[in-house]
Amino acid sequence: MLSAQKRDTWKLILLFFLPAVFIWLTTLVIPFFYGIWISFVKWDGIGNNYTFVGIANYTKIFRSAKFWASLNRTAVYTVATVILSNILGIALGLLLTSPLKGRNVFRTAIFVPNVIGGVAMGYIWKYIFHYGLTAVGKSTGIPWLATSMLSDPTKAMAALVIVSSWQLSAYLMIIYVAGFTNVPQELVEAADVDGANAWQVFWNVRLPMIRSSITICLFLAIIRSFMVFEVNMALTDGGPFNSTEMIAYRIYNTAFVSLKFGDAQAQAVVLFVIVALISVLQAYFTSRKEVQM
Repeated sequence: MLSAQKRDTWKLILLFFLPAVFIWLTTLVIPFFYGIWISFVKWDGIGNNYTFVGIANYTKIFRSAKFWASLNRTAVYTVATVILSNILGIALGLLLTSPLKGRNVFRTAIFVPNVIGGVAMGYIWKYIFHYGLTAVGKSTGIPWLATSMLSDPTKAMAALVIVSSWQLSAYLMIIYVAGFTNVPQELVEAADVDGANAWQVFWNVRLPMIRSSITICLFLAIIRSFMVFEVNMALTDGGPFNSTEMIAYRIYNTAFVSLKFGDAQAQAVVLFVIVALISVLQAYFTSRKEVQM
């Protein structure tokens, strides 16, 4: 039998443990398995008429040209956004760990884009592309700025990458700042004594020492890029001519516009598997090259 003191201890543990487990189950685990079940039925999302169709929703995916086109666009967008956001994040992290006056103020100011919600940020940049940049282009006589980037399929994709990278780099900067701060100063000083210039110190000393930060940032950037939704909806609405419809927005349209929740959930499961595989492989191969301090 448990003593009174141990029973009180277990009651206290359960008091803090059970609410967290309840929230985890109701917001993550149960919806996850419910979503997998939905992927095997035909359902319009409104009534209670569930028709079990087996793997029919999954077989539709492999015959859906629109799904694979959206996935291909998302892959291109992800590669561009991951590279650009990490380059910006490293540059900002390096700048804000240098002896710069007021760097704490700059850190706060640069982090602001990540605080802004995706929908609000999308509409702000939509106004900038439609009116701000076009006004600059017309007044300066620059032809490619005189028309909105969002009206051209190729430029619209570039605009989406620019806005997403601008926001994401602000978040990655914090991780890179922590990484650069933990680089042993003795190694940097030793490289300076050996006559290394600033680029050689960065490339051969600082960058190898922050590979754990790079692993984390690549992982986060890949996931956030594959799952992009709010910015895609607010900035381009998938246009022009569906040229910027990312896979998450495609799934949303399938469910809430076409009312094909079974098809949409099957697409979501396929997307989950793809993102999970890519993320695990990326984390595995990049972590193997990390420098142990």
